[in-house]
Amino acid sequence: MGYEQENVKPYDSNQDKTEQVTRMFDKIAHSYDQLNHTLSLGIDRYWRKHAIIQLKAFRPKHILDIATGTGDFALLAYKLLHPEHITGCDISEGMMEVGRQKIAKAGLSQQITFQNEDCCKGMSFSTDSIDAITIAFGARNFAHLDDGLKEMYRVLKPGAPLILLELSVPVHFPMKQLFWIYAHVVMPAIGRLISHDDSAYTYLPSSMEAFPQAEVMEGILQKAGFSQVSYERMTFGICTLFKAIK
Repeated sequence: MGYEQENVKPYDSNQDKTEQVTRMFDKIAHSYDQLNHTLSLGIDRYWRKHAIIQLKAFRPKHILDIATGTGDFALLAYKLLHPEHITGCDISEGMMEVGRQKIAKAGLSQQITFQNEDCCKGMSFSTDSIDAITIAFGARNFAHLDDGLKEMYRVLKPGAPLILLELSVPVHFPMKQLFWIYAHVVMPAIGRLISHDDSAYTYLPSSMEAFPQAEVMEGILQKAGFSQVSYERMTFGICTLFKAIK
């Protein structure tokens, strides 16, 4: 089964979504962190911290951070949870190179490492080998959402958690209307100004709106095999936190 988000692509070309997303993130890697904090008014830091806190009770030793980007989520997870190791995975070498520099500056290059992995096509990790998986603002970029979730389920240990954080669309007045204006007018303008990429921040609201919301995504996680699936809307529904157990 396909989902609407799988057909939303950054560029108008014949390349598949994975190739286009990789090209887009390689292009905007230098400005990605600044854009994230600017466009969310800094609230993304709270979202990340709240998501990571969900893992404290599990005390994971090896965390896999999918769509790690520049490693912000992995770095915060290490500081809050102190696992033995975090592996950040992404399809964009440009983003990971920024992340490697950031991690090296923090003196954590042994504790946090990066690998080029596409969970939609299968990862190099063994079955039942990972203590926890996190993915922040990356699932909407998947070319094959079901395949990606099933691969995460495969590599997790039984009883281990998946924490998935994703931007979402508010459902109530007036935030729904206000957010539409922000997403379709303000966000692309700021994105173009900082990243110099005309497509990246028109793609963002489009992919966000197309991504399965709340109860729908809950059902998709269950279909992938996860149990104890729950979700929490944050900041008037602008962001949704999904938690699931293998």
